[in-house]
Amino acid sequence: MHVVDQIGQGLWNAFQMAWEVWWALVLGFLLSGIVQAWVPRTQMARALGGRGPRSLALATGLGAASSSCSYAAVAIAKSAFQKGASFPAAMAFQFASTNLVFEIGIVIWVFIGWQFTAAEFAGGLILIVLVWIAIVLLVPRREEEQARRHALAADTGHAHPSAGGSPWRSLAAWRNVALNFRHDWKMLWKEIVGGFLIAGFVALLPLRVFNDLFLTHTGGAGQLLENVLVGPVVAVLSFVCSVGNVPLAAVLWAGGISFGGVIAFIYADLIIVPLVVVYARYYGVRVAALLVAVMFGAMVAAALAVDGIFSWAGLIPTHRPSVDSIASRGISWNYTTALNIVFSVVAGVLAWLSRRPRGAAAEAAAHPAH
Repeated sequence: MHVVDQIGQGLWNAFQMAWEVWWALVLGFLLSGIVQAWVPRTQMARALGGRGPRSLALATGLGAASSSCSYAAVAIAKSAFQKGASFPAAMAFQFASTNLVFEIGIVIWVFIGWQFTAAEFAGGLILIVLVWIAIVLLVPRREEEQARRHALAADTGHAHPSAGGSPWRSLAAWRNVALNFRHDWKMLWKEIVGGFLIAGFVALLPLRVFNDLFLTHTGGAGQLLENVLVGPVVAVLSFVCSVGNVPLAAVLWAGGISFGGVIAFIYADLIIVPLVVVYARYYGVRVAALLVAVMFGAMVAAALAVDGIFSWAGLIPTHRPSVDSIASRGISWNYTTALNIVFSVVAGVLAWLSRRPRGAAAEAAAHPAH
């Protein structure tokens, strides 16, 4: 019976965490779907073909306006690379589309506070610049073209529909938003569910487990360095990516790891084992190994930098919630419940709209509502 009770408690913890951020997830995916459908991508390859600051800035902006699904981000980056984007620009796009997007910022804010959201975005920019510089220095044009030929032989990636010129008020334009919304959920639901389940059961572990895994009470540079090195390794072994690792990050923060360690853990969604295998298939083993090494080093450096900046600015939270409070927030009639009801209706409408026949949407596009 004890085992059954523990399983039930872990599932209940996971459900409560999911309930806390359901509205934020729907809102984030809605905003992401709007941007994907209505921001033109025609000229991407031409605009991102360079290795200079302009291509870096444009790739970062386009990535931030794209999907937060790690698998989709990797596939879209590969597609852009196939069509002529430089490898540094493709990787900047890939990191921006998982670390600088609506969904993850909102969910981090809800779970562990605005300071972590600000750190995620600030550190994400540092991370992108570091990855860019390293790839420019370590991957010459000749090797980049070899990787492009390898990518051209790979399977096609995950495509997101765009509005194709339809007025934003038309049903066709909103149907494309709904399709992107559904595609992102389809790509990411396993990671999200897995993240909540892992976090729900990790919350049952005694604090000594965190103390054995991480340095949590020594303080100082030694703890920070150990945390930012171990955090990404734990993320890799958890197999959870993107938004899905935020609940577990909240549990780790409550368990005592450092501010920088939490940030490093969140950044590691792009080096989980399944994606490392994908990199090897897309770009070849040598480039993939170099890419993962560069990513890991940049994650550690960015986490250390953001921890130092936020510590200097006095923005690191001094209060830590208990692990129980992260997992067991309870369900009652409050603003979370109201928002969950509203955004559940929104999700239902988008799901319905995404399944409308194309003919109906095309007809609506020809006669948009006024």
